[in-house]
Amino acid sequence: MSTQMYLAYDYPLLSMFWTLLWFFLWIMWFILLFRIIGDIFRDDGLSGWGKTGWLVFVIVLPFLGVFIYLIARGKDMGAREVKHARAQQQAFDDYVRQTAGGPSRSSSADELAKLSEIRARGDITDEEFRRAKELVLAGHGPSTGSGTAT
Repeated sequence: MSTQMYLAYDYPLLSMFWTLLWFFLWIMWFILLFRIIGDIFRDDGLSGWGKTGWLVFVIVLPFLGVFIYLIARGKDMGAREVKHARAQQQAFDDYVRQTAGGPSRSSSADELAKLSEIRARGDITDEEFRRAKELVLAGHGPSTGSGTAT
């Protein structure tokens, strides 16, 4: 009895496990490869020739190139990723501030128009309107209307 036994194919569950393991490793390899290619392009410290060299090395000899890149430059990959994420967050915050009209102050004419509307509704008296108008014209801040009724 010298029959060969193929363990992975004799048990369907084990066969499925090995297939999933190889599939997972294959996906993980591509994720790692694309992260390294992204890191090569993201790094401002590398010259154009350096980026080209690493890219050719990673594409022509992928396994060796990726492992050598991780050994040589892997320590700073996280720092570059954090720097990139902070720059993206700052750009997003600036965009939101600009779009929402953030801390930029409106013009005096806009403030006076708002004050006039508030006075026309009767929410502030003529004296409060005069004081707020003086503050706006003096540039001491937006007219929040002291003593406004809700």
